[in-house]
Amino acid sequence: MVRPVLVLSIGLALSWPLASSLQAQNPNSITTENGVSFINPGSPVLPESEFNSKPIPRLPDGKVDLTGPWVGGGAVADIEANGGLKPGEIQLLPWARELRDKRRSQDDPYTACLPMGPLRSNPYPWKFAASYTSKGLSHMYILHELGDAGNHRVVYMDGRKHPEDPVPSWTGHSIGRWEGDTLVVDSIGFNDKWWFDRRGTPHTEQLHIVERYTRLSYGQLQTEATVTDPGAFARPFTVKFMSRLLRPDAKLGVGDLLEFICAENNQYGSAADFQPGTGAGNK
Repeated sequence: MVRPVLVLSIGLALSWPLASSLQAQNPNSITTENGVSFINPGSPVLPESEFNSKPIPRLPDGKVDLTGPWVGGGAVADIEANGGLKPGEIQLLPWARELRDKRRSQDDPYTACLPMGPLRSNPYPWKFAASYTSKGLSHMYILHELGDAGNHRVVYMDGRKHPEDPVPSWTGHSIGRWEGDTLVVDSIGFNDKWWFDRRGTPHTEQLHIVERYTRLSYGQLQTEATVTDPGAFARPFTVKFMSRLLRPDAKLGVGDLLEFICAENNQYGSAADFQPGTGAGNK
């Protein structure tokens, strides 16, 4: 089972930005803080009129329930624009800028069904899942329906520290803690293979991301992420994304994540991804 018109929503995401008039006509649209909009008709979201229709739910231990599932909340075409920043606020080092300008959309690792990495899993549905032991919360998992090609992120909540020399991986090594009602996720140990966005923004294995997840209302979640990578960026930068609660889909009979299979070296994306001369590096 797959979401109806999911491929259409991907195609729309690639033709960024969309006219604001489309957003006004479709309650499933998502708008970033800088006003850029896209429409995700395959994933019905809670309308703004219902954001405060219920209290923010809490878990038995009193912590805010971040479960979701959520739609939106990450970079798609351009992490700078999608994250609410002005052009030029993300300062790439010369080699990184040159690499980004040369990259083509058909070379995006995700088109070969490889993981997207953090901050770029949307507009597809995602959620948190918690694991408890007799001592309390031990792990948080970030699960994605589509954006990470079936991968998930593990966030250790048991007080452990980062390893001194982590093995580089697609999802990195993440440790978490609560600061009031905000979940703070600190991640290192990434490989340099995934892209931040469709534009091809690169990074190195020095990458360090700190994400702050705050449930603002029953229907809305804010993600604030600070990115530090002295190997690729002249200075750290902070982006913000908003997610909306996924509401039950009576037609599909589900209100949660659906199964999606994408094996490495398969091809996935819009038809334009595989046509020569269509990427950012073809000018």
